[in-house]
Amino acid sequence: MIHFVGAGPGAVDLITVRGKDLLEQADVVIYAGSLVNPQLLAYVREECLILDSAGMTLEAVIAAMERAEAENKMTVRLHTGDPSVYGALREQMDILSAKGLLFDIVPGVSSFCAAAAAVQAEYTLPDVSQSVIITRMEGRTPVPSRQKIADYAAHGATMVIFLSTGMLYKLQTELTAGGYGEETPSAIVYKASWPEEKVLHCRIGTLAQTAREAGIDRTALILVGDFLGSSYSRSQLYHPCFSHGCRKADPSQLAYSEYKK
Repeated sequence: MIHFVGAGPGAVDLITVRGKDLLEQADVVIYAGSLVNPQLLAYVREECLILDSAGMTLEAVIAAMERAEAENKMTVRLHTGDPSVYGALREQMDILSAKGLLFDIVPGVSSFCAAAAAVQAEYTLPDVSQSVIITRMEGRTPVPSRQKIADYAAHGATMVIFLSTGMLYKLQTELTAGGYGEETPSAIVYKASWPEEKVLHCRIGTLAQTAREAGIDRTALILVGDFLGSSYSRSQLYHPCFSHGCRKADPSQLAYSEYKK
C-alpha cells in the first residue's frame, strides 16, 4: 500500500496522528527533502529506506514505489503541508491507478493555515471578506487564462499567495492593477510554524522592499487583504438576537450585540 501523507507546515508536532502512525510503520519513505522538515524522519524505524525526492524525477519516484510494492512493503510518500495544494499529486495518482497500485491520502495542515496562526488573524471576517483565494504568481509554470493575480485581486477577497516570494515587485503591480490599493495591509510569513518562522507586516506597496530588507526570497507565503486590518463586524453565529438550530435568540443579552471594531 502507498500512503500519500501531508507532513504539515513544518513543526514536527503539526503532522496528524494518522500521518505519524504511518511514518512509524513505513518500510519506505519518499519525502520532499527541500520542503519537509527532516526532523519528521525521527519517527521512522531504523530499517526504513528513506529517499529524498528533491533530486528525483516523477519516473524515479514511481519506480521506487513499484519496487516497494513488488516486495510487499508499505510506502509513505511524504508531502509538505497538505498534498492537495501545489503537491504535484494528481500525476502520481494517475500513474499508480493505471498500474493497478493501491494508494490513499492522509490530509495535512497546510501552510496557509499555519500562516494565519502566525499572524493571529482570521481570513473570513464579516463585512470584510468571506472568501479565501489561494493562488500563485505565474512563473515557469504558466497560469490559466483568467486566473492571473490581477483577475483575483479584482474580488477584494482575502488572498494567500504561494510560490511567489522571488517575484514581489511584479506581484505588487499585479495586485494594484487588479484593484487593491497600495496601502492594503499585507504580511510576509516565512516558514510558518518552523523554529525560524518570521512574520513581517507591511502594505502591498512595500512587499518587495520589506522582503529584501529581511533577506527573504523563498519559502514564504504572502497574505493580502483587509482581514489584516482593524475593522470588522461581529459574527451573527453567537449574536444574542440570532436564532439557529442549537439556540434561540435572547434579546435581553445585549452586552455586545452591537459589537463592531
